[in-house]
Amino acid sequence: MPTAEQTAILDEAQLSAKRIFDSIATELLLVEEEFERQARSNIQVIAYIGDYLRRSGGKRVRPALTILSNHAVGGDGGNQSSIRMATVMEFLHTATLVHDDVIDKAETRRNRPSINSEFGNQTAVLMGDWLYMSAFETSLAERSLPILDILTAVTRRMTEGELLQLTLLGRTDISEEQYFDVIARKTAYLFSACCEIGSLLGKATPTQQPMMRDYGMNLGVAFQLIDDLLDFTSSQDILGKPAGADLIEGKVSLPLILLLQREPEMRAPIQTVISEGGYHTVSRQSLVDALERTGALALTQERAIEYAEAARAALEGLNGSIHTEALRAIPTYCIDRDR
Repeated sequence: MPTAEQTAILDEAQLSAKRIFDSIATELLLVEEEFERQARSNIQVIAYIGDYLRRSGGKRVRPALTILSNHAVGGDGGNQSSIRMATVMEFLHTATLVHDDVIDKAETRRNRPSINSEFGNQTAVLMGDWLYMSAFETSLAERSLPILDILTAVTRRMTEGELLQLTLLGRTDISEEQYFDVIARKTAYLFSACCEIGSLLGKATPTQQPMMRDYGMNLGVAFQLIDDLLDFTSSQDILGKPAGADLIEGKVSLPLILLLQREPEMRAPIQTVISEGGYHTVSRQSLVDALERTGALALTQERAIEYAEAARAALEGLNGSIHTEALRAIPTYCIDRDR
């Protein structure tokens, strides 16, 4: 269970979220404008889907990280380069979501029909490719080899993560090491890249750049741990997609890994859900009850809190500012969010 200190940190989450986004509200509006500009095309279907994706929204956590990291090291997070690259990071994230939904055969995303269900798999795959290429084309305007190195590395790692996950689909013998390898590649490296690129654009010192990189990496792991936790504890209305969908898709996440360590006999019902592609014979609530009974959910949250605290610790020595304080607040926001 979380300590009293950790609980106090979680209680600050709502204030933290407001502080985070209020501090860069102007910059995030510029990101929305840049997203709309970059998504324009004289190909009608691309322009329409690009606008559909932009209006689908999201919390824009990755652009926020890019802008805040720039400000935190003394840069001007509202300049053209920062806004442009913050939008690039959102394009990369959106591309991964579009491709993931095709692979997972997902029908909804953020309470709206997914691109693949609305326009078909072929269009969705090509749109994801277009988003990737547009992101790299835009990033070339910076004429920065270090930034391109980071972008190519993170794109490769995200693709590797997706491929690794595919090899593990349907398996109930996944180790913690395998699980953390996948979520690092699929989620954490992009968070890390956002923070590192933001700091590079802000002229970070040789000491500050690795600090921001480590901050983003730890934050990304915490973020994904909470995502996997919410898949069991939240609802479709809140998540914007079916609750419990990960297991139906054959993905065994940390809560289930921890459950199987404590009650190996649960392997059969978990495998049944995967085999049937739904909670027909085995109810979702019965799995949630087992996760609560064994403490697997609580331990997953504790792991997430540990990574969140590691993220905050990575910022030690950074000059104090409203933007640095916002970065320190984001781990709390990630832990306590409801979707």
